[in-house]
Amino acid sequence: MELALLIDIGSTYTKVALFDLQGIRLTGRNQAYTTVERDVTIGLKKALSGLQGWEQARYKLACSSAAGGLKIIAIGLVPDLTAEAARRAALGAGGKVLKTYSYELTNRDMEDIKTLDSDIILLAGGTDGGNKDNIIHNARMLAGSNLDQPVIVAGNKSAAEEVGGILRKAGKETYLTENVMPELEELNIEPARELIRNIFLKKIIQAKGLDRVNELIDGVIMPTPAAVLKAAELLADGFAEEEGLGELMVIDVGGATTDVHSIASGKPSRPGVNWRGLEEPYSKRTVEGDLGMRYSAPSLYSAIGSDSFREQLEECGYSDISKDKYEAMINRLHQDVEYIPKNQEEQIIDNLLGRNAVRLAVARHVGLLKTIYTPMGASSLQEGKDLTGIKYVIGTGGIIVNNDDPGFILAGALYRNQKRPELLAPVEPDFMVDREYLLAAAGLLAEITPETSLRLMKKYLEKV
Repeated sequence: MELALLIDIGSTYTKVALFDLQGIRLTGRNQAYTTVERDVTIGLKKALSGLQGWEQARYKLACSSAAGGLKIIAIGLVPDLTAEAARRAALGAGGKVLKTYSYELTNRDMEDIKTLDSDIILLAGGTDGGNKDNIIHNARMLAGSNLDQPVIVAGNKSAAEEVGGILRKAGKETYLTENVMPELEELNIEPARELIRNIFLKKIIQAKGLDRVNELIDGVIMPTPAAVLKAAELLADGFAEEEGLGELMVIDVGGATTDVHSIASGKPSRPGVNWRGLEEPYSKRTVEGDLGMRYSAPSLYSAIGSDSFREQLEECGYSDISKDKYEAMINRLHQDVEYIPKNQEEQIIDNLLGRNAVRLAVARHVGLLKTIYTPMGASSLQEGKDLTGIKYVIGTGGIIVNNDDPGFILAGALYRNQKRPELLAPVEPDFMVDREYLLAAAGLLAEITPETSLRLMKKYLEKV
């Protein structure tokens, strides 16, 4: 029996799973609190202590989002173009974008950047052969600072060598890669994504103290969001003779953020619709830092709106829960991130928070359809991805995985439950639940044996 031990060192919990690769089955899993404040190996050892036979595993691999995950600052020229392209590259690499800056950096911007505890700075700006002044100015601003984060230069190739020289002369750790937007509205984010991952492996793991887990396993090989995205790509596209499921969406509702991944072309599905704006990546990830179930519960509630939350409670038959009561519950979730609802009233409050986290995150992820009027008549324009025809919506995260009715939470993604009619949200997808927290592990396993990873996902993802 060939075993693989796959580990997700999360910001709250460290999850371990043992797989029989020949039998294509999960033989056991466990979890323990991530002891990131002291030594992550403490929590890892505790999780492993409840997993029989892990020492015999041929492969022992981990991903991690502990210590805040991979934190990136993105800098570009125009907010909707090169700055947005840099942001998407960072998100696609499994990073958390702390902030995006556009145009020429100011002294105030630099003071702001210094206060942000980022791991990497991604410096973009200008299409190839286009504006050089902006990225050169921003390189000089970074060079004149005392920032010591690695800087990735992914802008106008005509300025790349000069920008790299400015930064290196100032003693900055500098990496050059291809432009994230070589031509107007054309994305090229894969080279930057790969470089970010390599820096994560070489630098960030050591900086966060995660290298200590190498005493127990083969190593941490990628950020957790990158593992989930890789699993989603494999599940959608298939591998060799093993067919995938087709275009899909993965929604991960966590305590601090809600992440949405879509694996789909997103091209217009209706005749006569023109696509406008920045090109959309086939594999797209968005992260909503104000839509978490625990750490950011108050901001999630604020995004929902108190009147809307009250209306939804009434629709669910809970009109007798007072505003003071459910707002006290939401504050408690924020203060005690490990709190579990104790009764039916608390559960419906938690469920509505989860459903709305899904709804709002999907609304921000999908594209929209606009109608403009010209002298020649009405014209339909699409901005972003058309995900109305997505075949599957897959849910993961505690509120979904541990819920008696996960379909209620996932239904927040549907077009009919969105508040804006122009949104291109899924219409009639099938729902699936990652009940075994398999996706991150499957992304790791895909590095070793993609076909086995795909078969495991198809076997264990549960249809709702």
